[in-house]
Amino acid sequence: MATFDTIDDLPADKRVLVRLDLNSPIEDGEPQDNRRFERHAETVRELAEAGHRVALMAHQGRPGRDDFTSLSGHAEILADHVDRDVAFVADTYGDEALEAIDALGAGEVLLLENTRMCDDELPEESPEKKAETEFVQTLAPHFDAYVNDAYSAAHRKHASLVGFPLVLPSYAGRVMETEYEANTAIATREFDGPVTMVVGGTKATDVIGVMDALDDRVDRFLLGGVAGELFLRAAGHPVGHDVSGLDLFDEQWAENRELIESVLDERGDAIRLATDLAYEGTDGDRAEVAVDDIGEKETGYLDVGSETVAAYEPAIRESDAVFVKGALGVFEDERFADGTVGVLEAIAETDCFSVVGGGDTSRAIEMYGLDEGDFSHVSIAGGAYIRALTGEPLPAVEVLEAAAGRR
Repeated sequence: MATFDTIDDLPADKRVLVRLDLNSPIEDGEPQDNRRFERHAETVRELAEAGHRVALMAHQGRPGRDDFTSLSGHAEILADHVDRDVAFVADTYGDEALEAIDALGAGEVLLLENTRMCDDELPEESPEKKAETEFVQTLAPHFDAYVNDAYSAAHRKHASLVGFPLVLPSYAGRVMETEYEANTAIATREFDGPVTMVVGGTKATDVIGVMDALDDRVDRFLLGGVAGELFLRAAGHPVGHDVSGLDLFDEQWAENRELIESVLDERGDAIRLATDLAYEGTDGDRAEVAVDDIGEKETGYLDVGSETVAAYEPAIRESDAVFVKGALGVFEDERFADGTVGVLEAIAETDCFSVVGGGDTSRAIEMYGLDEGDFSHVSIAGGAYIRALTGEPLPAVEVLEAAAGRR
């Protein structure tokens, strides 16, 4: 369990610098509203209502990419969720930003410009080096405290994430607090019954590493997505190859083949593979085929089949805890959502501790009208969720823990 201070420990009437993760899909140059705004709004609202002067930091995209934009639109979306004005300044630590920060009144909220527009932000360096950057050294004297709510970026060693806790009293926001507790539960909690992990998505390298690291902490793995096909390939089935213009499998197979074969050999009894797969038939509708009937690398498969879902559901319903990492199919296309939605519905109907991780999977909950309240926790993290599951250190959490008790 983390031993950081939270905003419950924050003294009254402070000028607070808060790091959020508002990184969002960009369409036609505009950020799209998503679950991150809603989640972070709780922290921002609580701080503002307590009378703190609140300045926010966040990032969007990376330099050189299409999604690298200003945060002006993010301020408007966040204001709707916080239900109060969120001012924006097109500067991060220059004179314009400092003047706006110093002018903040009690309960007022200001969003600074994209942190990744600062040269000091992105290089992955030690917290000590980040604390010495012009970015941190210029901003810190204008604040009484720092709050990190950006759990989904906690695996990064960027200035806005690891530099400030070395120079300011530092606290975890509500997202940081709840995400860390839920995502580390697989390593820190004892469960009375079976622990099940649903493994899918397109980034097989990540989840295969998780399967290996978790070892006997998970009683069974239910596989789909790219990882599921790669394990089927290791088991001798002609799937998990790049066909039909897909470029997902062969590179990840080459990178992970030895580990996949090792995990399958050592934990084969705990690994459930799909018995049928779905694809686009000649008429454009969903079609399914038994894995044992698949010929040579004929098509791209887009979901697990109905027999597989029917086999996975009982395993979920008898579990004491279920952790989800990745979708079982291309759920964005309704024809191939059955696997992902079927498994999520089974989890929602089961009285168990459940954590759904990864942006894609959490988006499926919203897209298909499932009630988020039916799950113990729906994570908005990706890389940090993976690290928490495997017990790898999270640099932004480590510096918060080191700062605990500093006032």
